[in-house]
Amino acid sequence: MPYKSRLIEEELSRKLYASGALLIRGPKSCGKTETAKQFARSVLQVDRDAQVPVAMSINPQVLLDGDTPRLIDEWQEQPILWNYVRHEVDDRQKKGQFILTGSANPNEDVKLHSGAGRFTTLNMRTMSWQEMDCSTGTVSVEQLLKGATIPFSNIALPLETIIERIVKGGWAALLEVPLKEAMLLNRAYVDLLAEVDMSRVSNIKRDPLKVRALLKSLARNTATLVDNTTLAVDIKAHENSDLSRPTIIDYLDTLERLMITDDQPAFNPHIRSSASLRKSAKRHFCDVSLAVAALRLDKKALLNDLKYSGFLFESMVTHDLKIYAQANDAEVSHYRDSSGLEIDAIVKQYNGAWAAFEIKLGIGMIDEAAENLNKFVKNLDLTKTPPPASLNIITGTGMNFTRQDGINVISISSLGK
Repeated sequence: MPYKSRLIEEELSRKLYASGALLIRGPKSCGKTETAKQFARSVLQVDRDAQVPVAMSINPQVLLDGDTPRLIDEWQEQPILWNYVRHEVDDRQKKGQFILTGSANPNEDVKLHSGAGRFTTLNMRTMSWQEMDCSTGTVSVEQLLKGATIPFSNIALPLETIIERIVKGGWAALLEVPLKEAMLLNRAYVDLLAEVDMSRVSNIKRDPLKVRALLKSLARNTATLVDNTTLAVDIKAHENSDLSRPTIIDYLDTLERLMITDDQPAFNPHIRSSASLRKSAKRHFCDVSLAVAALRLDKKALLNDLKYSGFLFESMVTHDLKIYAQANDAEVSHYRDSSGLEIDAIVKQYNGAWAAFEIKLGIGMIDEAAENLNKFVKNLDLTKTPPPASLNIITGTGMNFTRQDGINVISISSLGK
């Protein structure tokens, strides 16, 4: 399958040639290696090259020899390579020498010296709708952060198409794979995660049944603020399994190291009411398809449970917003206060410009979402927090327009960077 370009490439090029080495982080199979190869002139695959263990025991320095930029793929399999790269960058005093890619962060006990001034970092995710050519990208986050209004358009977007994308996910290798095969491969991804990766990454034997129980609970609570105590209760109720809070914390830490989870932090603006802000992060998988795979669901099951599919849709859109936000030097958070008012996503640039988003699968919830957004803005203390550049509702319909109250309604099939 020919390589499909990624939105992250511009940032990759910029950061690579701003430093001696670039570290690309992301979950296994998100496309790091293939994207890095577009920029590399030589490649070392640490987890596949049989000569690597030999060289590591004799002279690791030789592994760095090659045309530059040199890609060192899955470097965390030999973490000490980090320090060799760091020293080599110091010695060469040149930009764009190395690209390191990894699908797990090394153990905390591995002594890695700071890469400050030598390394830049880049986070990579699975593919967005725009990257998969499922979205035209005509309504850009860049425009929304500048307060643009949306001209009316309507392109048919069947619910079944959305559900299929949720089940299949944004894995680059599955773009041309039929839905049923993709579903089986995603389930295999979860199986390997439970049976192999969770133990391998930290050299501690994990109970696959308990890992699966936690993954299922995270899947049931996708796009929510569920805490660890609630996860423990949910696991006991649904999986007939007891996981202590320390075990859950340990497993969650390992999932984070593997970049399987990609939680959404809280937005903390100044507000006028006495309500207190919630600081918990929303739970998300790195790709919504893993939630479907963990629960062994399929297209028919999701079509029969549109309430749960709405949470999955929110998670999928949040994933795409994170990609588009990153391309605009921005981050994605969420808002919730003690009164129960919740805004699904806040995209905020580092320069301070921000936009608010409600995410609704169906058109029937647009008025309620608009009411939420207006209530949210009225509660802001605008003497201390700048007003949003735009208020937006992302839907699963094909319609794009700006309402009379100024709120944009945007189809996921038009949303882009």
